[in-house]
Amino acid sequence: MDSVVIISSIILLAVIAIVIGIFLGISSEIFKVEVDEKVAKVRECLPGNNCGGCGFAGCDALAEAIAKGEAAVNQCPVGGAPVAEKISAVMGVAAGNSEKKVAFVRCNGTCVNANNAYTYTGVKDCRLAASLPNAGAKQCRNACLGYGTCVEACKFDAIHIVDGVAKVDEEKCVACQACIKACPMKVIELVPYGKKHLVECSNKDKGKPAMDACKVSCIACGMCERTCTKGAIKVQSNIAVMDYSLCDDCGACSEKCPRKCIS
Repeated sequence: MDSVVIISSIILLAVIAIVIGIFLGISSEIFKVEVDEKVAKVRECLPGNNCGGCGFAGCDALAEAIAKGEAAVNQCPVGGAPVAEKISAVMGVAAGNSEKKVAFVRCNGTCVNANNAYTYTGVKDCRLAASLPNAGAKQCRNACLGYGTCVEACKFDAIHIVDGVAKVDEEKCVACQACIKACPMKVIELVPYGKKHLVECSNKDKGKPAMDACKVSCIACGMCERTCTKGAIKVQSNIAVMDYSLCDDCGACSEKCPRKCIS
């Protein structure tokens, strides 16, 4: 009697398993989501860092956007030109201009160059320090605070605090913009890789206040603008701003700058 019950139970379980299997098979066909083959192929080309530097939530989201034509094939800042070429082959379009860019800190307010308004002894966090009077201890209200919030944000070990100022390692930087988003002072920007002449100042003051704040501050004198024959540098809101598409790295602006704030 026991053997009959056991055999019956096994048969019943087998029938149930077959029925469930058939049901799942039919359900998978009815409710399956069609996956765009291009999305999968584009995703294979992407590096998988999920840094968000492309402007999307991650590599999956970027792959979908590229496949739909909502993002450029060269939009991944980490992959650069090599990845753009692979994606362009998948999409059947030209890769376009994928000039490599890197982060750059528009400040040279080192411990030697910058003057302090007061002594800060709190938590070493730029966001917290920026909320204090004068937006930090440095007399310049537009300076890199040097407490390393950008360093913590960088996943690629490409930025470090050197003598009180954040410095970017061009060879490690992938232009993911994590440091730019993390900086409360907004003194970090993307610039073309290998650019030799850059304005190392974000001070918006003019004349004596700027000179009192830092030894190498821009004082909006306009010498650089008058010197440049390409029209690549202009004084805007009391600070020299460079148009990198026009600059040919001749160095004339750097030579003429009386404050030596153009590297």
